[in-house]
Parts: sequence; structure tokens; C-alpha cells
Amino acid sequence: MGSRDMSFPPLLQRFLPFLRWFPYPAGSARADFIAGLTVALVLVPQSMAYAQLAGLPAYYGLYAAFLPVMVAALWGSSSQLGTGPVAVVSLLTASALTPLAAAGSEQFVSLAIMLALLVGLVQLVLGVFKLGIIVNFLSHPVIVGFTNAAAMIIGLSQLNKLIGVPMGRSEHFIQDIWGVAKLVGDTHLPTLAMGATAIAIMWVIRRKAPKLPGVLIAVAVTTTASWLIGFERNATATIDQVAEPEARALLTEFVRTEVRIKEINDQMGARAIELKTLRKERGELSHEAVTLNYEVDLLRLQLKDREDENRRRNRAIRSFVFERVAAPDGKPPELYAEGRVPAGKAADGHRWRIARAAHGDIKLAGGGEVVGKVPEGLPSVGMPAMSWDMLGSLLSAAIVISLVGFMEAISIAKAIAAKTKQKIDPNQELIGQGLANLVGCATQAFPVSGSFSRSAVNINAGAITGMSSVFTGLFVLLTLLFLTPLLYHLPQAVLAAVIIMAVIGLINFEAIKHAWKASKHDGTAAVVTFVATLAFAPHLDSGIMIGAGLAIGLYLYRTMSPRVAILGRHADGSLHDAAVYNLPASDLVTAVRFDGRLYFANVSFFEDAILDAVAANPKARYLLVVGNGINELDASGEEVMHHLVERLRGNGVTVVFSGLKKQVIDVMRATGLFDTISQQHIFATADMALEAIHAWAAERGEDDAASPLRPLPARRFG
Repeated sequence: MGSRDMSFPPLLQRFLPFLRWFPYPAGSARADFIAGLTVALVLVPQSMAYAQLAGLPAYYGLYAAFLPVMVAALWGSSSQLGTGPVAVVSLLTASALTPLAAAGSEQFVSLAIMLALLVGLVQLVLGVFKLGIIVNFLSHPVIVGFTNAAAMIIGLSQLNKLIGVPMGRSEHFIQDIWGVAKLVGDTHLPTLAMGATAIAIMWVIRRKAPKLPGVLIAVAVTTTASWLIGFERNATATIDQVAEPEARALLTEFVRTEVRIKEINDQMGARAIELKTLRKERGELSHEAVTLNYEVDLLRLQLKDREDENRRRNRAIRSFVFERVAAPDGKPPELYAEGRVPAGKAADGHRWRIARAAHGDIKLAGGGEVVGKVPEGLPSVGMPAMSWDMLGSLLSAAIVISLVGFMEAISIAKAIAAKTKQKIDPNQELIGQGLANLVGCATQAFPVSGSFSRSAVNINAGAITGMSSVFTGLFVLLTLLFLTPLLYHLPQAVLAAVIIMAVIGLINFEAIKHAWKASKHDGTAAVVTFVATLAFAPHLDSGIMIGAGLAIGLYLYRTMSPRVAILGRHADGSLHDAAVYNLPASDLVTAVRFDGRLYFANVSFFEDAILDAVAANPKARYLLVVGNGINELDASGEEVMHHLVERLRGNGVTVVFSGLKKQVIDVMRATGLFDTISQQHIFATADMALEAIHAWAAERGEDDAASPLRPLPARRFG
């Protein structure tokens, strides 16, 4: 019996591209199922690590690894591209949101979800209107420089988790890393041991048994060890228990400012409601509305100042290391700065840090940090709370993340397609990535993109269609429903190790060196992007925008002064650059070749080059412009060409053209320049033009028999 015909109308396949998978044989289902499971084993721990890299609680990574993974596969054009949380996009998310809210806070989470919405909208619009070509503005050298810098920043940002010390978040990433370096002496050895063990396991498995899920094995081993040894150690305290005067003062001010922040927020909320009513009743520009709006702006400034103050205090508070001493008569234990326990008192043998302070209550951490409780069940469905002010603040970051994320995804998709011989549609891939982010924002996910490592795992595991990603999403669903309790004791240091091992492969200085060899301009763009990204971190969007702007500027600079060659006749009969081959000039004709588009940015250069060539050979009464390299002629170029022809004609020099392309001739005809030059002065080849010039000169009795540009006599064969 023949196979069942399940062909679908082209229009339906355009809107539902996953229909191309059908008919779906059992063999493909088995292969996709195994590949989907294999990718899920890598994705679950990776997604949690990348969520923390983005500044979110780890379990938000599972939300981003659920529906977005499936939607991107269903509506994308690549059958093996694995979508989900990725390192570079996660870091860009953190860098965009950190100046706006405290990492991990409710506001931060809301902004991350709102950012996913914006990214999805930008990508979807680009895909629907077939504007995928816009990613070409981010040249390969710029992406190479950015990726190397971002990989280094990602790796360094995890060092504090690997050694168990706090890291402040400021406007200067290098300053934050220097702060971590100064705390190396405070390394929490059990935390370092956990991270080092995870790295060792992943490295050995990658070298010796690459088909095994090294990430999952490392996570399973270290999580089990964490549970067995009681790696996590938490306690609570109050400000009164802190014996260190400086720490107590900071905590007191922190709590007082927290109360003030709440008061300001309440006042702003009340005034916003009042302002809305006033604008409706009395108009936008009424005295009362303008006054109230001014008060809201003042409150907003106060709120920002108070939040900045508490952010600085929080960094200072977290840098303290305490020893806990039992107090007599059943009183709560006291907290002394490390090394300052009074004589005669004994500490409990552990080092404690303040993990969180709120409303006068302090959470202490005396062991290693773990993921902690992961909420069971599915993420809630709904759109994020919208704020027009925040939308404006996030838009530039959303555009950068959209382009960088899509460029990463399409690069991976094309690399896979080279192996599978599948056709990739960049615009359809944009639609798939855009829908993935839109669905993600409705299910509490942060921005996602295509993953190189998981795509490689997917194809190596035998994935045939995008159904493998659907199976991956279903396995993540099972994890959310039933397996989250197993993740409680997963050490944060292990998640840091997972990220470090993932980004090591992104560091490729050889690619920057290669770009430099190919073109000094491209190499400069790569190096400047690399340095700018490091210098402006955590504002990574500034680094890549500087690199992209420089690359475009260097391109324009190159096209502003294209190569111009004065031609001479070579011994082999061909025309070559006279200066390079030391060829003699002709007293009859000056032949000039222009290699580039003739447009507004280089018309002055073209005019100067032509006039200089004529001035350098004043005896020549003919000028031949060899236009084989002129691919485009715009209005500015046409105007200058028209001016030159008439000016030189007035000086007794006849301008002749050869090798002009159709698109250039079309512009000349449309503007009347063709008639000004006249048909008899336009030739298909340079030799035809030179032959005509010498014939004209002979008719006028001006021919130069020794002219080095005279066409060579045709060879006879026989």
C-alpha cells in the first residue's frame, strides 16, 4: 500500500510551517523523541543557570525553556535549531535591567518579561515585513568582537558564585570584578569545591564520553552531595543582634530608607490616580494638573535617589563577614565582625553573611548558596504589567537583543543547514523567534534565542524534524510538574560552573585575528567592539552599537575614496595600472579606471581624480573613463559627471566612456546625460573606445603613431 498523501496547500503551509513535517513516520518520531529527551537533559540545568545570569530566580529559566522552545520550532524554518535561554541574550537582559531595578526583585522580573514582549514584537515585525536583511548592519567582525567580550564578561561574572563571595553591581563591571578579586581571601572552600567538581566532571565527560549528558551528571552528583553534607546553612537574626557598629548603622539606615521608599511609592500611586482624574476633568495643561505632575516628577526623583542609596548600602552590608556567638541566659546569639569576637567568647565555627535584610529582619547565610525552593506547577498565563515610561527605557535594549539574538539563531541555523541541506528562510526564522518571545512573555519568560550548544546536541542525537524541540518542551513540562523538589539543593556554584563551561567555547581570538588579516578596517571594528563592550559593561548595548556604527562608518570611508587607476598598455596587450607596472603615458588620450559606486559620498573624490588626471597629461585631447567598476550612479554622481563632461568639452577635451553597466546607462538615459555625452562617445569595451579615438585623431591629422595606448593589431592564425 502506498504512503498516504498529506500535502497541504502552500498558503496553509506559509502560516503553519510545521505542516512540512507531515506525513510523520514512526522512525522520525523515535529519533525526535530520543533527541528531545537528550536536549532536555542539558536544557533544564542550563536554563536555570542562564536565568540567574539574567538576574532572575533560577526557576524562571524553566519557564523560558517550556513553551518558547516549542513555538520557535513550530513556526521557524530550521528543523534542528534549539531555542531557549542562551548566555549572551541573558547577559544583555541583565545589563539592560540592572540600572532600572534590583536584580531578582519583583520589578526586575516584570521588566524582564516586558523586555521579552518588546523583543518578540520587534522580531515579529521584521519577519512579517521581510526585513531580515537588517541584521547585515551588524557585520561579522562586530559580532566576533562582541561575542568574545561578552563571553569573558559572562565567565568573570560567575567567579563570585564559584568562590562564594558577594559581588556588587555598579555602573562599571571592571570595578565589580576588582571588588571580587579583593575578596579572594574570603573564599568559601566548600562552595569552591562544588564548583570545581562540577567543572571537572563536565570537562572529563566532554573529553572522554561526549555522548553522555555531562551537565546533567555534574548537576546530579553535586546536588546529591549538597543534600548529604548539608551544604546550605541558613539562620535569621534582628538588627539588635549585630554587634558591629558600622554594620548596625548601615542596616538601620537600610530599613529606614525601605520604609521611606514604600511611602513614596504609595504617594506616587495616589497622586497618579488624582492626576488622571484632573486631566480628564480639567485638561492636560490645567494649572492643577501641571502642578500635580510636577509633584509626581519630584517624588520619582526622590524614589530613584532612595533606591540608589539602598543599593549601595546593600552592597556594603553583604561584604561583612560575621561570627555568631551564643549569648547567656537564653538570649539571641550575637553577631561580631570576623576576627573581632571578644576574648572569653567562643564563636560557633561558621562564617555568616547577611543574605537579605528587610523590615528589621535579617536572613543569614552560613554555608553555600543553593537554588532553594522552586515553585511547582506551570507558570501563570497573562501579559506583563505595562509601563509606558519603562517601554521607552527598554526599547533600545530590545532592538539590540532582537538583532543579536536573531543573528546568533540564524548563524546556527545556517551552520546546521549546511549539513542537512535544508533551506533556511531568515524571515520565517524571525517570525518563529518573535512568536517564541511573545508566547514566552505571556508565560513569565525572559528573552530567548537559538542555542549553538543545544542545537549541536539536537542534531548529533539524531533529530529529524522540529518535533524534537516539542518533545524537549514536554520534558521540561514534566520537570515543572513533578521534579522541582529535586532541584532545591542544587548549589549556585554548580550553575556558575555550567555557565563558565558553556561560554568558554565562545572565546575565539583567532576569529579577530582572521578579520584583521582579511581587512584592517574589519579588524579595527572587531577590536574596538571588543574593547568598548568590556569598557562599557554592564551596558553591553553601548559596546555593540559603537562597533556597528564604526563598521558602517569605515565602510562609508572606504567607498568615499575608491581606487582610481591611470591605465597604460601592458606588453601582453591588456590595460593595467600604469603606476604599478611603470607603463608609459599617451600624449593623445588619458585612460582612467574608477573602481566603485559613484554616489553622493565620493563624487568629490571622483571629480578631483578626473581633473588631476587631465592636468597631469595636458597634451591629451581625449579622456577615456573605463566604467566597468561603476556599479551604481545616483543623482549626485550624475550631476558631477554631467558637469565634468561639459567643463572638459569647453576646455577642448573629449570625454569617452566604456564598459558602463545597464543600471548606469538607465540613469543616464532618464536624466538626459546620455544625450549630452552622445551615443558615439559610449563604447562596450576600452579597446573599442581606444580604436575609435585613434581613428578620430587620424581624421584630424593628430594621430600619434607611437601612442602606447594604440590598439594592438589582431593576431592572425593559420
